[in-house]
Amino acid sequence: MPFDLSEWLNLALRWLHLVAGIAWIGSSFYFVWLDNHLTKPDEGGASGELWSVHGGGFYHNQKYQVAPSEMPEQLHWFKWEAYFTWISGFSLLVLIYYVGAESYLIDPAKAALSPAQGIAIALAAQALGWLVYDLLCRSPVGSGNLALGGFWFACLLFAASLLDSLFNARAAYMHIGAIIGTVMVANVFFIIIPNQRKVVADLTAGRTPDPALGQAARQRSLHNNYMTLPVLFIMISHHYPMTYGAGRPWAVLALLGLTGVAVRHVFNLRGRGQPTGRTIILATALALASVTYVTWEKGGGAEPGPAEAVTYAEIQPILATHCAACHSARPTNPAFASPPVGLVFDSYEHVRAASARIRARAVDTETMPMSNTTGMTRAERQKLGAWIAAGARR
Repeated sequence: MPFDLSEWLNLALRWLHLVAGIAWIGSSFYFVWLDNHLTKPDEGGASGELWSVHGGGFYHNQKYQVAPSEMPEQLHWFKWEAYFTWISGFSLLVLIYYVGAESYLIDPAKAALSPAQGIAIALAAQALGWLVYDLLCRSPVGSGNLALGGFWFACLLFAASLLDSLFNARAAYMHIGAIIGTVMVANVFFIIIPNQRKVVADLTAGRTPDPALGQAARQRSLHNNYMTLPVLFIMISHHYPMTYGAGRPWAVLALLGLTGVAVRHVFNLRGRGQPTGRTIILATALALASVTYVTWEKGGGAEPGPAEAVTYAEIQPILATHCAACHSARPTNPAFASPPVGLVFDSYEHVRAASARIRARAVDTETMPMSNTTGMTRAERQKLGAWIAAGARR
């Protein structure tokens, strides 16, 4: 087997992205939990403290709202976890969606874009997303987190609808995730870390720090906390075509994104010892609305043709035209050195074994072939669905 650099690079970047993301999200969740569980100390200058036990040892955490009377010699900064998460994630975008723009980014049925034009739009969307969000935070709207969250959600919903009208649906999803991820790491890079450095510098020089610096950093950190679960959903969504394969994928993204925000709020409320019943009901209702919407939308589609009229001999040419270039032992599509996700359609046995996955992607969600580059027709999809519905018999 020849050495496939792109596949190994893909694996390495995904692994790095996962590890860095766990480190970043883990530290973020831990500090929010810690903040919510601090109690007022009996003495000393700390604003809160917590005793905990883990791994056979006892830990005593103390928080200073401004700073301790003397700065410690060693001070750990939580930043590289965020930076490497973004670097690895953006590198994956380049490797998959920009190098392979014709296959993974552009959908010629939606917009006649060249690879260069598609990449330019994708990059501009990420930069513009940060600029819009940052302006919202600095505007009068930014004084209230609830109002700011509503405006930011509306901006993301508009971006999702716009990108879906230009790109492959899966690529549109990934780029909304990239916009949110860019905003989150930009919060760390441009606001949280610089503000904390200014506070440390003022304290070291004997000056009184500007309280607005800490307030801005705390607000951005809170925003990052609530955007985490929607980003995690987008990261795994490409495995589930019923989400991005819906007729209005931006609506599904909105519902499931709000579900993630509601779930995160449940944990934050629990950490503060506040009632969570209403928020749990809201999160459950949003999740059920997502499932109901997708089911209703697909239920409204055209029914497959008569199952008894379709034979495997009629299915073989469809698979050969639209699937074999990628899903064969030796793909002829230059984008793949091996069949995607290990699916091979070289024989009846292979096709029958994968029939449920074929129906999900090629018939129900119509997300395969990718961007429909081979021009698979609705009649061909219905014929394929009818054959599978009849039991995929030989």
